[in-house]
Amino acid sequence: LQPTKITMRSRVPSMLLLLAFCFGVGSAFCIPSQRGPTITSYQDEYAVHSSRSSTKIHPRKRQPKIADITNVPGSSLMMAKDPSDDGDSKESDSWLWIPTLVLPLQLVYISNQWSRSSLYYLVNFSDDADPFRAMNLDIGFSQAQYGLLASLAFTSLFAIASLGAGIASDKYNRKRLTVVAAIGWSVATLGTAFSTDYTQLLACRVLMGLACAFATPTAYTLINDRVPKDRTSLATSLYGTGVAFGGALASLSILLDNQIGWQDTTIAISLAGFACAGLSALLLQDDEKSDSTIILAETKEEDKGISGFVDDLGDILKSPRAKWIYLASFLRFCSGLCIGVWSAPYFKLAFPDNSADYAVAQALITAVAGSASGLLGGYLADQLGSDQTANGENSNDDSLAAKLLVPVVGSALAAPAWYFAVHSTDSFQTAMIWLSVEYFVAESWFGPTISTLLGTVSKGGTAQGLFTLTGAVANLAPTLLGVLYTSTSSPGGGSES
Repeated sequence: LQPTKITMRSRVPSMLLLLAFCFGVGSAFCIPSQRGPTITSYQDEYAVHSSRSSTKIHPRKRQPKIADITNVPGSSLMMAKDPSDDGDSKESDSWLWIPTLVLPLQLVYISNQWSRSSLYYLVNFSDDADPFRAMNLDIGFSQAQYGLLASLAFTSLFAIASLGAGIASDKYNRKRLTVVAAIGWSVATLGTAFSTDYTQLLACRVLMGLACAFATPTAYTLINDRVPKDRTSLATSLYGTGVAFGGALASLSILLDNQIGWQDTTIAISLAGFACAGLSALLLQDDEKSDSTIILAETKEEDKGISGFVDDLGDILKSPRAKWIYLASFLRFCSGLCIGVWSAPYFKLAFPDNSADYAVAQALITAVAGSASGLLGGYLADQLGSDQTANGENSNDDSLAAKLLVPVVGSALAAPAWYFAVHSTDSFQTAMIWLSVEYFVAESWFGPTISTLLGTVSKGGTAQGLFTLTGAVANLAPTLLGVLYTSTSSPGGGSES
């Protein structure tokens, strides 16, 4: 195990984490207020936007209910007003949003991650592999074809559909979109189990990418609309732990594969997906979009197809804070994906006698350290935001900026932790300790970042779709890192990893 082969693989993700830290500092402290005048009612909001356009109304937070319809002054708009909406302060003491909203969405997200990641653990290219447990031998595809399945086949349509999913979540019933998407990737997973050739497997993987794209835009906008403002970071972080639990289940699929084979394992994963779709249909409250009404002839101009979508993107990217968040998140995605893809091959090479121990350790680190990091990061972000809300004239802007301290500090601490994890080659236990530290500080970024982004822009679904797209494009980073690593390896300088 040569030091030069360790250095390149460890430095690039660390540098990306530090870059994300630098851009995070910019988004937190160098950006002035993005929200403009404080709006406390629909009438105030109409007054603000009427100065820009005489025909457009842009509800900032959520659509009102049919009950208690009132006229908006100066317009033919009939808008519903929710009589129970007395502000966030009364709702902050209620935690009903956890079992009725976040937990059902989290179960769906766990199924999402388990379905899409299980492929990585159901192939085996070693000499002692057998068709019963190795999908690649049973169906018959090469390592290059596996690379296409694992990356481009899933990401290509996933990336394109992410923006469409964001637009759909702004317009249509998000509960129905969530249930249909879960059914979609479960069908694709079931199709994978019954595939008899590579073409069928490829088609199922593409379908899975399309369905999975609808999970996060619908979920995060629902959370942003229904959870009190002083709990949004915690709620999004709790939902985000689905990545950790789903990833842990995917890695533990190896144990199931050894007992019942890859086909029955895939069938079991698909059945779990159908069950999560059913639970979300039963537990999730119906989306308020289906119970709201806005009757105004002038608003028909809002439905402009492609031009309207471009206008929405332009409105989102007008915010300097949003642009900094997208750039920092792209780098953070690149770093995390590089670590996720290359850490397993690296640690198996560094500690060949601890391969089985590493599989269990990685599952535990992902589930425990990753989840704890996400929850703690969301809680701290909400506390920082609440502290800022109590002081200052522009409390909303100060609150959003304060939340970004969590991902900024987390990224800054994660870079050296990762460096020490891959350089602790003398002790497997020491390496796993540093890897646990890296996960614990790094995974705190997601919830605060999402809640800050959605609090900065008005088109939440489109903004979330664009955020998902940055993650999809970042999937190219592990491939580029592999090319960079290969090009910098000295000829004949030992075996490649």
